[in-house]
Amino acid sequence: MEDYIIGIGKRIREIRKEKGLTISTIANNAEVSNGLISKIENGRTIPSLPVLLNIISAIETEVSTFFSSLPEEGKKTFIISRKAENSIIEKEDDAKGFEYKSIFGRSLSSIAFEAVLLEIQPGSDRGKVETDAYEFRYMLSGSCVYNIGDEEVTLYPGDSIFFDGRIPHVPINRGDVPTSMLVLYFFLKDADNL
Repeated sequence: MEDYIIGIGKRIREIRKEKGLTISTIANNAEVSNGLISKIENGRTIPSLPVLLNIISAIETEVSTFFSSLPEEGKKTFIISRKAENSIIEKEDDAKGFEYKSIFGRSLSSIAFEAVLLEIQPGSDRGKVETDAYEFRYMLSGSCVYNIGDEEVTLYPGDSIFFDGRIPHVPINRGDVPTSMLVLYFFLKDADNL
């Protein structure tokens, strides 16, 4: 987690300096304190997801551009939600063994995002799908093989992956226990910018 916190802060500072923006300007536009921006840039704290999205907007950067330049290793995050507030949502009709639970969603000026918990049962079955979003997935338990385009990668608890959802993809649970993961979908409101 520490590498991820530092990576987010360094990325914010790098973009801010490239654009000649002050900490005060970013803080005002993101509706947070100067001290919080300073702590984030110095790797002393990690912002909540809504605050991070406001900061990304304040530094006049697309979400996909921001995340694409973060270090590949240590890319992890977490979201706290109350179990009672999660609701099961339907996705693909022909998917067997996939259960999605909605955590929250929010729309900002240039993006919308949705967070879900996905549980994949052993023996699950689904073909590759495409989404009009960038996807961030964080493994909570179990393991799964991820097929993205022509590539295959195995993910374990604590691993995360970020990719363009327009590339055909599917997670496969080849183990004998359920796999669960946090899934964040980042939708750009102007689909041409995806």
